[in-house]
Amino acid sequence: MRNELLWILLIVLSYGGPWLARRFLGLTGLYIWMALSLIAANILVLINITLLGLNATLGNVAYNTNFLVTDTLCETSDSRTARRAVWVGFFALISFMVMINIGLLFQPALHDFAMPHLQAIFTLFPRIVAGSLVAYFISQLHDVWLYERLRRWLPARKFLWLRNNGSTVVSQLIDSVIFCFIALWGIYDPPIFFEILLTTYGFKVAAALLDTPFVYRLTRQRAVPTPS
Repeated sequence: MRNELLWILLIVLSYGGPWLARRFLGLTGLYIWMALSLIAANILVLINITLLGLNATLGNVAYNTNFLVTDTLCETSDSRTARRAVWVGFFALISFMVMINIGLLFQPALHDFAMPHLQAIFTLFPRIVAGSLVAYFISQLHDVWLYERLRRWLPARKFLWLRNNGSTVVSQLIDSVIFCFIALWGIYDPPIFFEILLTTYGFKVAAALLDTPFVYRLTRQRAVPTPS
């Protein structure tokens, strides 16, 4: 049960992060969180874990907070602001990948101990990032689009849970399929690959449902204005 308990703890911390960011930094805080969580998710996704006896990747929770942020921005601001947050994450991940790969080209000193470990971690990173960027860009923009449509059809606040979960669950399916085929196909044997795909999506859906109280709180709280 250790992994399951840690997974719940990670959910609480990951979903509490955007709330604190928005409370103290306003929209700027949500943009910062968008970049931070996307980078963290692309590192954590390299770790394969077992949850409830099933294989899954560890980056799901951190990545899921991106949908929490865009849904919050759609609800409290507009789709243009939400799409800007998507671009912030896109820029941050590309910049991080470029800096890491340039750093790995350096010749380490004789007493260096970090380079072999970083090379082991980031050998597959360009492929992971490629899959993540394509999946992220398509699924996030779809999430913003679908959320706006649901908001027009069901504008009452009592349907916030439906707008949030409906847009996220559909967009997460798009994200999982695109990411797994680009980033993980050929790395794992087909049975393990499809198990990871299905369980990854399943845990993303579970995490999406658990973010409902946080999205209600995020869309209710008064944020610090973004500096002009």
